[in-house]
Formats: sequence, structure tokens, C-alpha cells
Amino acid sequence: MLILLWNIFPVAASREADIIDEAFLILTILAIPIMALVVVIMGYSVLKFRRSEGDFEDAEYVTTHKTWVHSWLIWTTALCIAVIIFPGWIGLVDIRATQNDVADVTVDVTGQQWVWTYEYPDLDVSIISELVLPVDSLVRFNITARPDDVLHSFWIPAFRMKIDAVPGLITKMDVTTTEIGEFNHDQNFRVQCAELCGLNHAIMFTRVRVVEKDEFDAWVAEHSAS
Repeated sequence: MLILLWNIFPVAASREADIIDEAFLILTILAIPIMALVVVIMGYSVLKFRRSEGDFEDAEYVTTHKTWVHSWLIWTTALCIAVIIFPGWIGLVDIRATQNDVADVTVDVTGQQWVWTYEYPDLDVSIISELVLPVDSLVRFNITARPDDVLHSFWIPAFRMKIDAVPGLITKMDVTTTEIGEFNHDQNFRVQCAELCGLNHAIMFTRVRVVEKDEFDAWVAEHSAS
């Protein structure tokens, strides 16, 4: 069953994607017995307490079952606290573990209606047609939107990471690439705006390619302004 649940996820092409997929898997597994308990209780109630044909008497008055209410409150509270800690807080710490590391590649991203612009400040590359990244590399995105534009959201499904592009404000997102891939073979390799931003919001996306480091170096040499 665990294998079937794991197969519901699309390709995970980053370290962060593995962390997020694990969190979703844990929460799904925890939700199954809870959902089953709710369904069983509802089904039992329907069968046990349904009105008999021709019975128009008022139902018996039932007071609150304090023991059941208290036990439900205690164990659901404990479960909520548990998932807030793991995978919640622990997962968030894992995702942010690279924020003080030196990035292999830095990409400045600007969103505007309805296109993304990418600049590699350390490599003297500026492009809008595609986003190319090297595999097995820490990539740091500095994301914003034009001051005179609207709110956008920078999302790459294959990496599972998403963050708002706010006019006049820079937000940061780290991704450690782990898998080679491209949009032509898997549409999860794309930058997609995930915040409703106007008429052409649905087509505000960019193809993403994750390539070997030597291929990335060749691409940089071809597109570098210098």
C-alpha cells in the first residue's frame, strides 16, 4: 500500500521535493484510519438509529457522552501537536537548512504580467525563454515582481517549492537539484505562476531544463553577454 501511495506523486527532482513528498505521505497515512473511524461511526449511526417505518415518535433524548468527548479532544490535540512538530516544524527546518550555504547558482527572478524574466548575476546571463539549471547543485532564487505589477507566485512542480513574487519585495527560495529532466519530457519541469494575476495567468509559465554540469557550462557560454 505504501508503494501505491508513493506512486501518486510526480517526479521529485530536488532534495526539497523528497522532504515534502515524505510529509504528504505521512499525513495521508495518518488520515486513513481517522477517515475510516469517521465513516464507520457515521455508518453505524445511520443503521442503528434510523427511524423505523411508521414510527413517528420523538427520538430518545441523549446527553453528551463526556468521556468520549474528552478522549476525542485529548487524542486529536496530541495528534495535531505531533504533526506540527513532525513533519511540520522538522520538515521546515530541513528545507531551510541550506539558507546560510553558498549557492552553486544564483538566479534573480522577476514576474510581470504575464512573463518571467531570469538573470544569472554571477554568470552574466539574462533570459526569458527557458530556465536552465545544473543537476546536483544548490540553486538560490531571488524572486520579486515589478513594482508597478501585481502579485505572482513562483512554482516549479518538479521541485515542489513555491513562493510569492511580491512587487517591490525580494523573497528567497533554495532548491537542490537531484534529477535531470526537461519540460518536453515531463511537464512538471516548468515555472508556473500559482497566483491568479490577470487575463493570461494560465499561460504564465516557463520551460525548465535540468542538465549535466558540463552542458550547463556550455549553455552559459552560449548565452553569456560577455
